[in-house]
Amino acid sequence: MSEEVCAFANAAGGVLVIGVDDKNEIKGVTIDNSKRSAIQNSIGEITPVLHCTLSMIEVEGKSVGVIEVPSGANKPYVLSGAIYVRIGPNTQKLTTAEQMRDFFQQSGKIYYDEAGCKDFDPTKDVDNDLLRDFKIAARLNENTPDDQIFRNLKLLTEDLLFKNGAVLFFGKQPEQIFEKAIVRCVAFKGRDKRFIIDDKFFGGTLHSQYTKSIQWLKEKINISYDIEGQGSGPRKEIWEIPETVFKEAIINSLSHRDYYDKGATILVELYDDRVEISNPGGLVSAIKPADFGKRSHSRNPLIFGLFARMQLVEQIGSGIMRMNDLMKEAGLPLPEFTTEGMFTIKLQRGPETVEKTVEETVEETVEETIITMIKVNPKVTAKEMIKVTGLSRSGVEYHLTKLKESGKIIRTGSTKAGEWNVN
Repeated sequence: MSEEVCAFANAAGGVLVIGVDDKNEIKGVTIDNSKRSAIQNSIGEITPVLHCTLSMIEVEGKSVGVIEVPSGANKPYVLSGAIYVRIGPNTQKLTTAEQMRDFFQQSGKIYYDEAGCKDFDPTKDVDNDLLRDFKIAARLNENTPDDQIFRNLKLLTEDLLFKNGAVLFFGKQPEQIFEKAIVRCVAFKGRDKRFIIDDKFFGGTLHSQYTKSIQWLKEKINISYDIEGQGSGPRKEIWEIPETVFKEAIINSLSHRDYYDKGATILVELYDDRVEISNPGGLVSAIKPADFGKRSHSRNPLIFGLFARMQLVEQIGSGIMRMNDLMKEAGLPLPEFTTEGMFTIKLQRGPETVEKTVEETVEETVEETIITMIKVNPKVTAKEMIKVTGLSRSGVEYHLTKLKESGKIIRTGSTKAGEWNVN
């Protein structure tokens, strides 16, 4: 019984009825002074002190006890060293650090971005360029003193320390304080992680990490252009995966990642057939799987709010639906989400991109084979190349011409008596 009282106090309060069984049948109960004292003693084991009322009422001619439990003002309430909470109609004991952290965040006690940072000096470490851009984007008066903006946006603790979220958002190099507060962008050749062809780490303000990650993706994926107005007017970029989908995914990662997790970074991975964006921290306990994509609850409301003020977050709780709609409009599969441990979004690339990369891989393999044959035997003949590669004569000649034009191989001497050399 005391577990249920503790759980109610850690939630919105509730009523505990004594004398009704699990099938909601009224059995009645007699509570004399001795039992009343035992109940009060049991509730008294909950800390901090919780004041509940116990009364007796008559229902269908039977007496039942009613304990009214208020929503506690001093959460968390602990019983025998454990925290109990209400999950739907059930009482649950919190057993993992993640569960406890989510509970504290929901009760407004330990949001990471709300804690003060002693290692940050706002007189030297604020990125003034971003602060200026922030004022413009947030439609704030550019002449408003910085200190006033910091106070108005509640970026300072009561003892005037910059909050962690403010350091991450406005600090020039927050990764010097929060080591893993960066975005790593990795491009792989193929569909697995065997061959890395590019690997970049982006630090600085969260806004800078966002813009640099988007620019990195822009340089890697396929983009076509639509010229509006029969040749006049602006060029419209058409990304193979809609740009807005990437923006939503990366801002969500920066806003909702678990900054308590110091062992992982936000990761953007580019493969031949897909893009995966992941961040430390799964789905917060406030959002149930059935509500995913319909409700929003941020681990870092201060950071999320600053992105919103820069007009980079449109409608709270609509990001997942918007990504689904954009992928559908582009004729691509809907995003795949993994919500436990690392939160991951998998975005499939278009069939034309996959087909193109397969063709490029085949071409590279053929040309590598031809180059290897030349290295082994500079007098290798086209007939021998046809036999090894399985290509037709015209196919071999096509690749030989490409290799010569690119300067990778050189032909010396006559057609019959000459030889190949690798440049």
